[in-house]
Amino acid sequence: TAMLNVKPGQRFTLPDWHTNSHLTSANAERQRSASHRVRQEARALRNETNNQTKWDEHDNQTRLAERISSVNRWKETLDKCLADIDEEIDALAKVKEAAERALQAKNLPLDVSIECLTLRESRRAIDVVRDLVEEELHKEVKVIDKAKRELQQRAKEAFEQLCLLQEARQQLSCDQRCKAEALEIDRLCLSLSVNSPNISFKVNPTRVPDGSTALDEWEQNSQSNKERAEAEIKASAELRQATMLAIAQTNNELEAQRVATEFALRKRIRDLERAYDELKWQEQNTLEEIAEMEEDIRRLEEDLRRKTQDLKVAHTRLETRTCRPNLELCRDQVQYGLTAEVHQLEAAIGALSRKLAESRDALDALYRQLHRIQTDIGYKANSLVLDNKCMESRRKLLVLAEKFVPEIDTFNRTTNRALSPLKNGQLASP
Repeated sequence: TAMLNVKPGQRFTLPDWHTNSHLTSANAERQRSASHRVRQEARALRNETNNQTKWDEHDNQTRLAERISSVNRWKETLDKCLADIDEEIDALAKVKEAAERALQAKNLPLDVSIECLTLRESRRAIDVVRDLVEEELHKEVKVIDKAKRELQQRAKEAFEQLCLLQEARQQLSCDQRCKAEALEIDRLCLSLSVNSPNISFKVNPTRVPDGSTALDEWEQNSQSNKERAEAEIKASAELRQATMLAIAQTNNELEAQRVATEFALRKRIRDLERAYDELKWQEQNTLEEIAEMEEDIRRLEEDLRRKTQDLKVAHTRLETRTCRPNLELCRDQVQYGLTAEVHQLEAAIGALSRKLAESRDALDALYRQLHRIQTDIGYKANSLVLDNKCMESRRKLLVLAEKFVPEIDTFNRTTNRALSPLKNGQLASP
């Protein structure tokens, strides 16, 4: 009775119940169909995205490997260029030092040549002659000046080329370091995978970084650096050859001029020795002639005195005979004889006086000539001393000459022989 008192809920009809059942069943089938379609599409999408991802990753792995290979080839090329340019820098630096040493070595020959010219300025009088030695010494100074200018120019060019090589090396080194760093980065990227611990999302990773270059520009830059380095290496090699040729040529020219100068100097010394010997011989002969002339003058004076005494006797006799008395004062044979004797003695005395004056003039001329000879001997002795000092000074060049001239050469008989010693007293002042 109590349950009947409760108001019953809404009631559906049987058709509604059947309709609801059909709707529920239809909805279920529709949802299952939609779900199946979504599942199939999802599977297809998974397969497609997985394949695309794998191929994209594979392609980019391949691209990274190829890029690493390309950068590594350029790095190896730049490494070789760096080694070549370092070798060329060392070689050119050595050649530059050789040119500077050769330039420095020219100071001694120049000092010696100037010293010889200065020494020969002390020659006196007639010996101050512009002879072959002086001409060769002036030529030697010109050759040395020319050699110094040439070597100085070569050293300057070598320095400038070294600067260019260093600049090219700096560009190569910078490019090589950048490629080494890029290789490390790309190798790191190649090693990354989904299991790598340091992967994460980045902010705007697809942006184009500032300063990015095109691939052609990148390759052109490396090619330009390589070509410039090779061009500078080639220019440096040519400069090295030219510099070594200049060093050898200047040394040969200087050595040839040294030989010519010393040949002329030795010849001049021999000429001076011959002239000195000739003058000493002339001095000796002149002294002998003076001695004979003085003796002849003494004899002339003695004869003149005797003739004067004889004339006095004849005069006295004639004068005394004028005192004969009367007819005894006749012109007899004695008178004629004494008169003839007086005339003859007067003529003899006149001839002897003239000859005595002539002899004294000749003696004075001999003394003047002797003075000239002795003065010239002094000049020649002084010139010999100076030229021998020049030869002594030039012996300092033998060390330099041995570097470029064979020990045995065609000039040994004339240019490298020992100087002939002067005769005793040859350089003594007269």
